[in-house]
Amino acid sequence: MRFPVLLLSLALLACNRTSASKPAEAPTPEPAPSGGQKADLTVAGKVLERIDAGPYSYLRLATKDGERWAAVPKCELKEGDEAVVSNAMAMDGFESKTLNRKFARIVFGTLQGADVHPAAPSAPPPASPHGQMGDVHAKAATPAADLGPIAVRRATGPNAVTVAEAYAKKTALKDKSVSVRAKVVKVLPNIMGKNWVHVRDGSGSAEKKDHDLTVTTDDVVTVGAVVVVRGTLHTDKSLGGGYDFPVIVEDAEVKTD
Repeated sequence: MRFPVLLLSLALLACNRTSASKPAEAPTPEPAPSGGQKADLTVAGKVLERIDAGPYSYLRLATKDGERWAAVPKCELKEGDEAVVSNAMAMDGFESKTLNRKFARIVFGTLQGADVHPAAPSAPPPASPHGQMGDVHAKAATPAADLGPIAVRRATGPNAVTVAEAYAKKTALKDKSVSVRAKVVKVLPNIMGKNWVHVRDGSGSAEKKDHDLTVTTDDVVTVGAVVVVRGTLHTDKSLGGGYDFPVIVEDAEVKTD
């Protein structure tokens, strides 16, 4: 799998990832753009132009720092409307094959306050850091939600691990199935053809960066839900552009518990 947007969305991949890398906003990938990326941005401005492409809208915004392009899940904003794009990731030199256009700089994120629904898995996402952003991670609910103290009992079964154990035992668990019960703290929808979910169960610590687990899935979940994640644990995953995951659970089944 190649990476974005984590657009957009993975807008993407994160973030509150447990690694020094940034997720964000994810595949029907286009060639990965060159240039630096910065995640978890908020860009606000007046809409000067909107171009719809598949399940996404490209917005040309007049911001306090000048004109700026942003890609978000398809919206109905019109010229003159105010827009706030959050959980965004900036991409330099991004080329959209769908639009046959190259953007010197664009951000991939989600509209603040918008009722955004992830596009169907079959829908082609717009390009993100690794290609089509939807295309999140690295990254679209900005920093992980402040849900207060998190203490979730571990999953049951032979493959059950806590988030911290997934990091501590990553060598032994590499390419194996795992089950994790945790709370959803961030969702980056439809990035690189997948939903990027960040979960925590109260184990580990921010200092050690072993408290937040990145998961890719086709399932739709909401921030704050307690879920059981079942998928394959991969280690030292690099999506390029500085998006590196020491631990990631991919193609997971994520069900609300």
